[in-house]
Amino acid sequence: MFSRLTRWWRGRLTSKTGRLKSLSEEFDRLFEPGSVPRMVATGFQFTEGPVWQSRGGFLLFSDIPADRIYALDKGGRAAVYREPSGHSNGLTFDAAGCLLTCEHGNRRVSREEPGGPTTVVADRFQGKRLNSPNDLVVKSDGSVYFTDPPYGVRPEEQELAVHGVFRVSAGSTDVELLAEDFVMPNGLAFSPSESRLYIDDSAPERRHIRVFDVATDGTLVNGRLFHDMNVQEPGAPDGMKVDVDGRLYCTGAGGVWVFGPDGTHLGTIVTPEKPANCAWGDEDWRTLYITARTSIYRIPLRVGGIALPH
Repeated sequence: MFSRLTRWWRGRLTSKTGRLKSLSEEFDRLFEPGSVPRMVATGFQFTEGPVWQSRGGFLLFSDIPADRIYALDKGGRAAVYREPSGHSNGLTFDAAGCLLTCEHGNRRVSREEPGGPTTVVADRFQGKRLNSPNDLVVKSDGSVYFTDPPYGVRPEEQELAVHGVFRVSAGSTDVELLAEDFVMPNGLAFSPSESRLYIDDSAPERRHIRVFDVATDGTLVNGRLFHDMNVQEPGAPDGMKVDVDGRLYCTGAGGVWVFGPDGTHLGTIVTPEKPANCAWGDEDWRTLYITARTSIYRIPLRVGGIALPH
């Protein structure tokens, strides 16, 4: 059914469901009555990096400690897609249908050609090894933007002092530093027009989302606070996505926080396990898949997400 799959897996399912915590009528209008996040697969170690593969109709996601990428079908069956995965974290596709992977353990960003080889997009900056690439997005011009915190590298192995946000332009091998004033840069997402880039900082002393204007040359300017997520409840901002209307969905304390384009917290999709990332999927791109520790959850919405071009 899928290329490179090696073994089917179905963890022991339970009846775990989450709930919706509304803070606005706008949040209520996003969901059909009775909609809640429901577990569709479990039994993993630490899930991350979900991305929908529209041609095959399945979700890819990382299990970082297991050193695997899984493919999950709509029936909740998961199969090993790649092993080892370089302790992969964030995943996405480019316009050519290539899978781009933040290889947390290999300290690089890689590109897998459909049915072909895997090549390196970025593994060094100014001759020094990257820390541990965490998450990434691809702009419509083919440029790859990624975050590089030191989560996956021991202090004595760290070569870069900066915990940066980087870019590799389409057709280039040069790694460009766009922002260096982060402590733990993590999730990132473009607005629908790509005129803004949201980036969160998961450091305990920050736990906030910033937004930058994207200049015509692709660099980032006018960085400013979008929303402070530093609350008493445990959990830090992590993976994020936007919908077609420009709302931002960011995993954090208690679940997936939903924000209006102006930074207003509209409500939270509460999950039974602490979430790490999310992605739009299914044929209409109106289902939000959530990676949360040992499990995958999903919830249908009335609004669609930004479809990937593959």
